[in-house]
Amino acid sequence: MESDKLYRVQKEDLPKVEKMLNQCFAHDPLYETLIPDPEVRKNLMPELFKCDMDEFYATCEIFADSAELNSVLVVSDEAEPYNVFQLYFTEAVAALQTDSYLIKEDPSLKTFRNFMKGEDYLNSSWTDQLHQNQRLHIIYLAVDPAMQHHGIAAELLEEAIDYAQKHKLMISLETHNPKNVEFYEKFGFKVYGVMEKNFPLKQYCLIREVQ
Repeated sequence: MESDKLYRVQKEDLPKVEKMLNQCFAHDPLYETLIPDPEVRKNLMPELFKCDMDEFYATCEIFADSAELNSVLVVSDEAEPYNVFQLYFTEAVAALQTDSYLIKEDPSLKTFRNFMKGEDYLNSSWTDQLHQNQRLHIIYLAVDPAMQHHGIAAELLEEAIDYAQKHKLMISLETHNPKNVEFYEKFGFKVYGVMEKNFPLKQYCLIREVQ
């Protein structure tokens, strides 16, 4: 994905983005389910977001509303060519790093086992059912809590939609917060399916087809 309106996040911006994501998802249903211990969650989430951002900086596109980094949009453009070996290597390194964080912060392995059981909530594997490579997948869309309710999320989403429409791409994303579904529906998304597996946690899988 390309954008003339949004700020392309640079490597030196990642620590600030990671801090913002930690604030945004501190009470997200996914992380509260997979990491039920509040102390473990407090220590672990900054490490997980660091691992995520290192991986996505290498394999995806990361944008913000401006250089002030009040928000973040992480997208994977499935229509773009990529180096398979580099992608798999980057993902493997990230997986190993994540596992080491899980074990370090919770030696009982309870959190590690939760992440193994919750793998389908984390890997977006449901998109395989779409059989559609001409697609953008939104991995993260988040706004600094202090800057929410100012239309920033809509600005980011509209830019992704404009790009997808121009290039005739479907958009896919998932959310674990039912309150977010109505927001996405206002932008033409529809619920493709709802997954509930191994945990009392619903994952809402949404798509927006080319219009």
